[in-house]
Amino acid sequence: QVQLVESGGGLVQAGGSLRLSCAASGSIFSINVMGWYRQAPGKQRELVTTITTGGDTNYADSVKGRFTISRDNAKNTVYLQMSSLKPEDTAVYYCHAGVRTSGTYMNYWGQGAQVTVSS
Repeated sequence: QVQLVESGGGLVQAGGSLRLSCAASGSIFSINVMGWYRQAPGKQRELVTTITTGGDTNYADSVKGRFTISRDNAKNTVYLQMSSLKPEDTAVYYCHAGVRTSGTYMNYWGQGAQVTVSS
């Protein structure tokens, strides 16, 4: 079994910064891609950013230049540094990991972290 545990959400004023963390634990052989998605009230979950084991990154246009993803492969942890936050960034943020266990490859999700940006 694999668990992803997120931390770091909260309330911040527009223009402020927050950092999210997500640590994976359990029966992990390797982790391929890790990333962050978000879901605002009444909207579908959307991709925010991803990062491969080698450090290749991908960002949604809406967060380019403001958000930075990073990961510590030794700790099976992914981070999301969010700066210049806008009210439209308000959402529940979910981390994702593509994990290979002893015999399978599966997608796992964190429990979600609420990020609220006030205007």
